[in-house]
Amino acid sequence: MSLERFISQAISPWMKSGPDPDGDIVISTRIRLARNLEHYPFPIIASEESSQTLLHYVSRELAQRKYDSIGALELIKMDDLSPNEKRMLVEKHLISPYLADKSKHGAVLLNENESVSIMINEEDHIRLQCLFRGFQLSEGLVLSNGLDDWIEEKVTYAFDEYRGYLTSCPTNVGTGMRASVMMHLPALVMTKQLNRILPAINQLGLVVRGIYGEGSETLGNLFQISNQMTLGKSEEDMVEDLRGVVMQLIQQERAAREKLLRASRIQMEDKVYRSFGILANSRVMDSKEAAKRLSDVRLGIDMDLIQGVSGNILNELMILTQPGFLQQYAESTLAPNERDIRRAALIRERLMLENE
Repeated sequence: MSLERFISQAISPWMKSGPDPDGDIVISTRIRLARNLEHYPFPIIASEESSQTLLHYVSRELAQRKYDSIGALELIKMDDLSPNEKRMLVEKHLISPYLADKSKHGAVLLNENESVSIMINEEDHIRLQCLFRGFQLSEGLVLSNGLDDWIEEKVTYAFDEYRGYLTSCPTNVGTGMRASVMMHLPALVMTKQLNRILPAINQLGLVVRGIYGEGSETLGNLFQISNQMTLGKSEEDMVEDLRGVVMQLIQQERAAREKLLRASRIQMEDKVYRSFGILANSRVMDSKEAAKRLSDVRLGIDMDLIQGVSGNILNELMILTQPGFLQQYAESTLAPNERDIRRAALIRERLMLENE
C-alpha cells in the first residue's frame, strides 16, 4: 500500500477538514460525557450476561440512526477486532485503553468522519465524545448536548436530582462532562514558563495530562488541559472556565514564541532545521525522539522558519508513528527495535511527499 493511501485511510476525516481556530497552538477540542442507564448494573460490577444485554439494547436503539450532520453510526464490537486494530483506535483517540483491554462486551459507535464516538460498556455504560479541529469548545458543547438529548430519547439515564448523573467513578458524578483541549506549547516549555503556570492551572480546578489522558506521558510538547470538577457547576460554566485558561495559554505561548524569535532567531532556526534534518535522514527513531523532533518542526512551520511543509505533519505523524499504525503499515507484528526502524522510514517517506 502506498503511503498516500495509508494516510488517507488511517487519519480520521475530522482531522483533515473543517475550521481550525487557533490551530497553530490548539490541536483539537474534545467534549466527553459519561452516562449510565437505569436498572442495569454499572459495568465495573456487571456480569458477562448483563454487559451483553446492555450492549444489545444500546446498539439496537442507536446503531444506524442518523443525527443531524453527523450521519449514521456504525457499531464496532471489541470482540470482533484484533489486538492491533483496537490499539489503532486508541491511538486515534476514538476509544479508551480501558475499552480496548478491560471492558466486558465493549463496543463503539462511530460516525463516518469519526468526529463522534460513543463507547459502550466502558467504565460507564455510555461514554460519548465529540472531537473538533482547533479550539471549538462552544461547538463541542452544543453537539454533545444535542447528542445526549438524542440518546436519552431512546434510553433512561441513571440520574439523581441532588447528585446529577450517576457514574462508576465518583469524580465524574454531576455533569459527567470532561471538556479538554489538546495544545502544542513548545515555547512555554523552552522558556521554562510552563513549570510556573501548571500549579496555577491546577488551583483553578483544571488538570494537565499527556496526549492519551489520565496516566499518559507528555510527548512532543503536547498537553491536554481539561476540567477536573464535574459537580457544583453547570456544563456551560465549566467550559467557560476552561476557555479562559486556554485563551491565556494561547496568548502566553505566542508571546514566548515572539520573544524567542527576537532574542535568538538564528538559534531557533538551527534548532528546528536540525530536527528537520534528523527526521529526514535518520534510520532509527524511537517514539520519544520522534515526538520531540516533530514538535520542533511544527514550531518551525508555525513561526514561518520552515517553508513548504504542511502544518498537519505533527497531527499526522504523531498518530502514524504509534506502534499500532506502524505494524498495520508493515502488515506484520514488529519488535520494538523493528518499530524504531520502521518509524524512521515512514517519517522519511512522509517528508518526501512534501517535495512532490
